[in-house]
Amino acid sequence: MSQSTPAQGVEVLGAPVERGEEILTPEALDFVARLQRAFGPRCDELLARRQQRRDEAARTGKLDFLDETRHIRESDWQVAEAPPALRDRRVEITGPTDRKMAINALNSGAKVWLADLEDANTPHWSNVVSGQVNLYDVIRKQVELHSNGKQYKLRDDVEHAVPLVRPRGWHFDERHILVDGRPAVGALVDFGLYFFHNAREGLRRGTGPFFYLPKMESHLEARLWNDVFVQAQQELGVPQGSVRATVLIETIPAAFEMEEILYELREHSAGLNAGRWDYLFSVIKTFRSAGSDFVLPDRNSVTMTASFMRAYTELLVRTCHKRGAFAIGGMAAFIPNRRDPEVTERALAKIHDDKRREANDGFDGSWVAHPDTVSVCKEEFDAVLGDKPNQLDRKREDVSVTAADLLNTAETPGDKTIEGLRSAVDVGVRYIVSWLSGNGAAGIHNMMEDAATAEISRSQIWQWLHNGIVLNDGQRVTKDLVRQVLADTEKQLRAEEGFPAENLDRAVELFERVAVADEFVDFLTLPAYEQID
Repeated sequence: MSQSTPAQGVEVLGAPVERGEEILTPEALDFVARLQRAFGPRCDELLARRQQRRDEAARTGKLDFLDETRHIRESDWQVAEAPPALRDRRVEITGPTDRKMAINALNSGAKVWLADLEDANTPHWSNVVSGQVNLYDVIRKQVELHSNGKQYKLRDDVEHAVPLVRPRGWHFDERHILVDGRPAVGALVDFGLYFFHNAREGLRRGTGPFFYLPKMESHLEARLWNDVFVQAQQELGVPQGSVRATVLIETIPAAFEMEEILYELREHSAGLNAGRWDYLFSVIKTFRSAGSDFVLPDRNSVTMTASFMRAYTELLVRTCHKRGAFAIGGMAAFIPNRRDPEVTERALAKIHDDKRREANDGFDGSWVAHPDTVSVCKEEFDAVLGDKPNQLDRKREDVSVTAADLLNTAETPGDKTIEGLRSAVDVGVRYIVSWLSGNGAAGIHNMMEDAATAEISRSQIWQWLHNGIVLNDGQRVTKDLVRQVLADTEKQLRAEEGFPAENLDRAVELFERVAVADEFVDFLTLPAYEQID
């Protein structure tokens, strides 16, 4: 359904959303259109370059640090000093931009809220627009909600978390906004609408404009973001350097370009984050057809102490602190269950272990997924930081990581099992059911899952299948076996009391397509996006 708009060359195809007219103003859409015209073609070129690099990595089984940027790694430079609101990031809570989550996140006691328009958010048109409405209110501290007889509002006895907005990655188009007849890049829509409405207000309040940047694969993609920031600030009369962005190092090509990514964004950089689950997906995806050395065991047995994951996180801390940038740890996905003390005790013990390791490794802060786990993360970082806001003074010059260390997947302990296959199918299908219904942050088996979980699950099955893997019980992974496990899973979910089965048919069909097809689909959210409004 098309809505007319005076913004020249812009067509809005989405249905009306409550208060959407406050966000989709002609001026805001015109701003997005200018960004799209200036940077859309470069985005296309960089996405094509991704494919070329992946083909090369698959053929050679290698990636390496770039010769052509050696001078950046070997020269002396620092990123800009952080603004006051971002100097202490010891606990960051993540979650989608729905109104209840926004209020709970700001009240949680965390220092930062990753306000997620990406993997924890299903990009239904209503979510895309209402998320911007909620962020508008968040920045102005006027966000409240009345729901099921309950009132949610900002507390005045806590320091509110500072919002860092995560737009979608470069690969994702927003089909509901056409600029000159073609869909706008989702990243530019998410960034553009938020920046247009909130940059000056956030600057005035000292809480922005701050961002998290996902899914990057090279410093050239970081350069593109930097150019977007420069133009956006220039057009709206916002002082250069006001934007601060933390980059998720969640693809293995980006792990080889961490210093270069910081360098490209140095005026606008707020550090790097170890996006561990997407990183694991990227390792599998990049080297899925590069031979048996890259075939990993069951997902649940690949922990952060695996040598290739350890190399990646150690290098991230070393790189950040060498350049005066923050190193932010990964997601603790375990969530407590207020009805089951035993589950809660196990979850909190695992989060304690995870955050203690990160704090001792030199990270400046880390992520949690649930307000009840903020205190756990805070406790572990307080123990190491004390009164200091961060650990930028810990240079980690003891760390030395080679290309071979980052690629050392072959030494990862663990088996490939039928239980691992069943778990991958079960979690993947459950998540897609949730995603299709509009919920991109799903509590599954006492874990908070986002799209990365389903991506790891289906890519691992694809890799096992196309490498003819034999499981530890002697069964070979075949299309028939995967389809049998999928059929069993569907049957179990239909019988499960309270399971929302209305999207189950589509979820099973979609999971089979992205796990079994001969052609590997880059992101399962792309075909899934075709199935939602």
